[in-house]
Amino acid sequence: MTRTPTLIESLAERDNTRPGRWGWLATGVWLFYLTNPLNTILDQHGATRVFGLVTLFLFALSYLGFFRWIGRVGLASGAALWQRAGYLAAMLVLTLALIPSAGQKALTCCVYIAAASMMALDLRAGIVVVLLLLGGVELSMRVVPGWTTDNSYGFAIFLGALAVLAIRRAIQRSVELAKTREDMAELAVQEERNRFARDLHDILGHSLTVITVKAELAGRLIAADPERATAEVADVESLARAALADVRAAVAGYRELSLAGELVSARAALTAADIKADLPTTVDEVPEGHRELFAWVVREGVTNVVRHSGAKRCTIRIGAAEIEVLDDGKGPTPGGGASGHGLVGLRERAGQAGASVQIGQAPGGGFRLAVRVGP
Repeated sequence: MTRTPTLIESLAERDNTRPGRWGWLATGVWLFYLTNPLNTILDQHGATRVFGLVTLFLFALSYLGFFRWIGRVGLASGAALWQRAGYLAAMLVLTLALIPSAGQKALTCCVYIAAASMMALDLRAGIVVVLLLLGGVELSMRVVPGWTTDNSYGFAIFLGALAVLAIRRAIQRSVELAKTREDMAELAVQEERNRFARDLHDILGHSLTVITVKAELAGRLIAADPERATAEVADVESLARAALADVRAAVAGYRELSLAGELVSARAALTAADIKADLPTTVDEVPEGHRELFAWVVREGVTNVVRHSGAKRCTIRIGAAEIEVLDDGKGPTPGGGASGHGLVGLRERAGQAGASVQIGQAPGGGFRLAVRVGP
C-alpha cells in the first residue's frame, strides 16, 4: 500500500539526494534554539548541571530520532496511535525533567513537541495537543513560583505548529498531484490500448471477412472456372499481405485510412460476395478533415453488409458532411443491431470528430448506417 511521504522524504526527493542526509539536516538545524535552556543549564553546578546536560542531550536525540522514525513509518498512518502518542509523551517527560536544571527555559522544548505532534498525528489530534501545550505553558508561567509571564513561548509554539501545518499541507498536495499524474498516465495508457484494440479489430475484421469470402468463392470456382479461381486466390494472397501491412502500420501508430482506397476495397469485397455495389466514383466534395472518419464508416459498414446482412445490393452515398451505407438485407436485429464492437469503435471515432452516428432500418427495408459531422 502506498503511504504518505514524510517531510524528510519529500525534501530528499526534491533535492534528489539520500533521505537520511537531508532528513537529519532539515530537522537538526532547529536544535539551535535549544541553546536557551543549554545556557541556563551551564550556569548550574554539580549533579544538577550534569543531569540537565544529559536530559537535554536525550531530548535532542529523541527529537532527531522521532523524525527519523517518522521518516520510516509515515506521517499519520504508518504506526499505531499509541506508539506515536507514546513517543510524544516521552519527549514531554524529558521536558519536565529539564525544569530543575533549566527552569523556565525548559518550556522551549514544547515548541519541538508541538512541531512533532503536527507531523505525527492526524490534524485534529495535532491541534488538540498544540492547544494543550499552549494552555500548559501559559498556566505554568503564572503558577510556578519564580517564573515570569513571557508571551514568546506561546507565540513560538503557535508559529512552529502553523509552519509545520503549512509544510504538511504542501506535502499532501504534492502527493495528491503525483497521484493525479499517475492516474492520468494510466488513463492515457488505457486509452491507447483501447485505440489499438479498436483499430486492430476494424483492420482484421474487414480484411479477414473479404479473405474468407474470396476463399469460399475460389473454392466454388475451382472446377467450373479455374482461371477465375486462380485470380481469386491471388486476390486472397494480396489481401493477406495488405492486412499484414496494415497491422504493422497500426502497431507503429502511423496508420491512416484513405477514403478513395476504402471505396475500391469495398467494391472488391462486395463483388466477391455477389452483392451489387452502388458506390461513388469520386470523393472530391468531402473535406480533407472528414475523409479518414468516412473511410472508417465505409470499412465498418461494408464489413457488416458482407458478414451479416444477406443483402443483394449495397449503396454508399457521400456528401460534404454526411455518409450513408445502405443495403437491402434483413435489416437491424431488434434490440441489438448496434452493439457490435466495430460499431462501438465507430461511435468513439465519430464522437472525437464531433460527428453523430445513426443506425437503423433503411428506407424500403434493410440496414442503414449514417454518420454526419456537425449539427
